[in-house]
Amino acid sequence: MKKLLTSIGLLLLSVCVQAQTDTIVGRVHQLEGVTVTESRRQHVMTSTAPLHLMDRRDMLQMGVTDMADALHRLPGITLRDYGGAGGMKTVSVRGFGAKHTGVSYDGVMLSECQSGEIDLSRYSLDNVDHLSLTIGDNDDIFVPARQASTPAVLNIQTLRMPTTDLKPHLTAQVKVGSFGYLSPFVRLEQNLSERFALSVMGEYTYADNDYPYTIYNGNETIKGHRQNSRMNSGHAELNFVYAINATNRLSGKLYYYDNNRRLPGIVYYYSNTSKEKLRDRNAFAQLLYQTRWGEKWSLKVNGKYNWSASLYDDGVVASQIQDANYYQREAYASASLLYVPTTCWSLDYSADYAYSNLNSSLPMDTKPYRHAILQSATAKYKNHHMTVMGRLLWSNYLNGAKDGEGADNQHRLSPSLSLSFMLCRQLHLRAHYKEIFRSPTFNENYFFHYGSKVLNPERTQQLNLGLTYAATPGSVALTATLDGYYNMVRDMIVAIPYNMFVWTCVNVGKVRVWGVDATLRASWRLHEHHLLTTAGNYTYQRVKNVTNSASPYYGNQIAYTPEHSGSWSVAWENPWVNLSVNGTAVSERWSTNEHLDGTLIGGYHEMGLTLYRDFRMKHHHTLGARFDLKNLTDRQYEIVGSYPMPGISYQFTLNYKF
Repeated sequence: MKKLLTSIGLLLLSVCVQAQTDTIVGRVHQLEGVTVTESRRQHVMTSTAPLHLMDRRDMLQMGVTDMADALHRLPGITLRDYGGAGGMKTVSVRGFGAKHTGVSYDGVMLSECQSGEIDLSRYSLDNVDHLSLTIGDNDDIFVPARQASTPAVLNIQTLRMPTTDLKPHLTAQVKVGSFGYLSPFVRLEQNLSERFALSVMGEYTYADNDYPYTIYNGNETIKGHRQNSRMNSGHAELNFVYAINATNRLSGKLYYYDNNRRLPGIVYYYSNTSKEKLRDRNAFAQLLYQTRWGEKWSLKVNGKYNWSASLYDDGVVASQIQDANYYQREAYASASLLYVPTTCWSLDYSADYAYSNLNSSLPMDTKPYRHAILQSATAKYKNHHMTVMGRLLWSNYLNGAKDGEGADNQHRLSPSLSLSFMLCRQLHLRAHYKEIFRSPTFNENYFFHYGSKVLNPERTQQLNLGLTYAATPGSVALTATLDGYYNMVRDMIVAIPYNMFVWTCVNVGKVRVWGVDATLRASWRLHEHHLLTTAGNYTYQRVKNVTNSASPYYGNQIAYTPEHSGSWSVAWENPWVNLSVNGTAVSERWSTNEHLDGTLIGGYHEMGLTLYRDFRMKHHHTLGARFDLKNLTDRQYEIVGSYPMPGISYQFTLNYKF
């Protein structure tokens, strides 16, 4: 049995780790949720590179309310949040910048060729089964080359579809909260046959986001309300899985997102004027096909077409010279071939191709386009005590513009090597090295007044050395990780926000990063019906500009990067009302690389409280209720300079499932 499970894991590791829906091998088709969860936890402990997992139960126990809140609880992440339900939310990992963080949605990478930064507020946490953050290259080698082309990948896996019966399954939910927040959500799942499953979901979110704030100007205290921040957002998906037979599977997704929002301006003393509007629209279709030939060969092919539009209107400027519409398109295809000659060895070759272009309503638009060709070759050796993996990634970017001069073409070979070794049954040592190459985005190359066609691409190196520990002494289940890392970035491109839509891009030159990530999780079974769970993480990162030792800015911490950050949570599950108390903390940061006077953003600590319970009804129906109180201490703080975050607020959730 052990040999069988090992073989299956080698053949379809990406499906088990990323999707966790099931495999194309019928003998493990009916794995129970608890078993799958334990398998994921074990993989976190034995991974050759840092891997952090958060499933739906973790989110509930930690009091997580939205995608930004979930990302706050993962170590090494720096979140950029403009505040409120409609604020843009992007993440960077270990000082690399948000453009170096790839995002995979149900096994296929998301794309954003204009800015390179994925706005994670577009993806509903209510539709997510689990999140995982991979820093470097972990044990999973059966992945597209694009997924290997970033220093870190955030994997978003949506809720699993039913596999054991042919009955319909419905989830209906509504959230209401402070500052005019309202969000209904519905999801319907149906197995139309034993081989074909279908799901459809939709959600709508409205929020005024007119929360109060306070500014201190010397001895003067100024109170106001956030203005021009209303949002209307809708999101719908159609998903299917077709198990053709025991060795062939086809899955697909149709996705649409539409957000019509107003953009608040900066809050600076007596100024809080903004009439900016932005409508974001995004639609994509993706297919994923998997097959296996015998016990040694597997093939995975996926394709995707993505369309996105950003319609910007600045109502302050009467001549409308600031208004602009942007449209981007991308066609993407990938094929991965896995060969497993023995139970210890596995080899993978992946080839990806993407064509992307961008046009706008601006008269100076040159209509840029890009062909991206990525190839990766990976080898892995694994036995009972050790895992070793090596990879070579070849990246080619061919640039052009229909109505002007294109940026320079770029190509590079990037190696990586990782190792995991079992020191004893509970303790594993891991080491990882990776080089990567990031081509500038269309905004960085072509954006009017901000871009440059001769902007240098970023070259990065990352080195990680860590320990993982897992044990169950008595009634306590304990896991802990400790990772130290060193990163080097040459010609780092840093985006400094001018407002929520316009960024100033500069080459910093050389940046060095030293850091430590630590996590701890413990669960105590106090009684048959009482479970106490605590979790916490801490990150230290020193992200320094080391371009020119004679510069007055030499050694400065890069903008918006705190040296210290962390989170904690304590949850008590009981027969009455489950309780979670949680908090996040971030040290002070600078909003400029030059550390100019008045650009220091103060640190903060925020606490939250969550009460939740499910009520079992007849015929397997469930009614769930949840109450969240956020920012308990009503702390006034900012994540992005001059964009105040909400103070104390509440959110009530009611859901019904059958």
